[in-house]
Amino acid sequence: MDINQQLEIIKRGCVEIISEEELRKKLEESIKSGRPLKIKAGFDPTAPDLHLGHTVLLRKLRQFQELGHQVIFLIGDFTGQIGDPTGRSEIRKPLTAHEVAKNAQTYKKQVAKILDMRKLKITFNSKWFEKLSVVEMLKLTTHASVSQMLARDDFKKRHAKGENISILEFLYPLMQGYDSVVLEADVEIGGTDQIFNLLVGRDLQKDFNQPQQVVLTMPLLEGTDGAQKMSKSYGNYIGINEPAKEIFGKIMSISDELMLKYYELLTDEDLAKVKQMHPKEAKVNLAKIIIAQYHSKQDAEKEAEEFARVFSGKETPQDIPLFKTDGTKTILAILSESKLATSGNEARRLIRQGAVSFNNLKVEKDDFVPNEPGILKAGSRRFLRVIL
Repeated sequence: MDINQQLEIIKRGCVEIISEEELRKKLEESIKSGRPLKIKAGFDPTAPDLHLGHTVLLRKLRQFQELGHQVIFLIGDFTGQIGDPTGRSEIRKPLTAHEVAKNAQTYKKQVAKILDMRKLKITFNSKWFEKLSVVEMLKLTTHASVSQMLARDDFKKRHAKGENISILEFLYPLMQGYDSVVLEADVEIGGTDQIFNLLVGRDLQKDFNQPQQVVLTMPLLEGTDGAQKMSKSYGNYIGINEPAKEIFGKIMSISDELMLKYYELLTDEDLAKVKQMHPKEAKVNLAKIIIAQYHSKQDAEKEAEEFARVFSGKETPQDIPLFKTDGTKTILAILSESKLATSGNEARRLIRQGAVSFNNLKVEKDDFVPNEPGILKAGSRRFLRVIL
């Protein structure tokens, strides 16, 4: 594949490439020498579950694999014990070595659904950081100044508010940058919120007399609410390990505008053709693509058929879970305890949005107490049969 074709694939969905000219030169050198580029992406195993927001970056890595380049999946088991301060308004609680190791194993199992594990190089940064002496670590700090660190947006905001910033947090960008030096990365990929750390990697490589890596940033995917970035803490996420029914329902709930962004970042579909489809048809198709990737085509077809039966025919699903109550539990408690809502916050949000009903009557207050058997519905796809 020639350079222009490679660039067209690489640039899809990207926010910024620093710089495209440098990337073109690296691709030219790769073709001439026959040496694949080293594509680095770092993941701190701070949470055990991956959602569609994480897959934006993973899919870009897969594209680099398919273009014949070497993808290095760096698990920050050492830096994960510090905690990336990016986007944080307070000092992050460090993870224990046991927590990091457990989450790292979970990551490896999940990324196998996206990346070609036969062509993937997985490495841990404890491999080199545990060997660094105190003197060597202190020398690393000479490659940045306090003023540079305070120029970083999240540090700047915290400093202006008089909030604490630990010296350990200042070390994090340097350590992430040093990973690039050790790996001799040609390209590093990260979210737009990682731009400061990625550029530190370029600077360190220059200081260590290495060719500077190209920085490629990917957008942060908004969650199902269409407002905040996808995150488990916001209750707006779609987990790749969630049941197919949940994934289908959540995708059908997103806005038409957000749907196009999901198509661009989560699929290889032709966007021009997608725009010609009816929004409902396009959404069903998107849900089927996502479910087929993380579950199976059979599950995708089953959920599409169930959706058509229930919502086109205005029927109730056949396999509704049961929930027993003594007639004193509030609707908020039932939503949370039954897992019909992922958290109390999500349950309150659904009620405020008018998305909760009991026996076809909208629930307007979270202290409502169902005192008779019936069907509880949350959102457009979640049902519960309440019995006394």
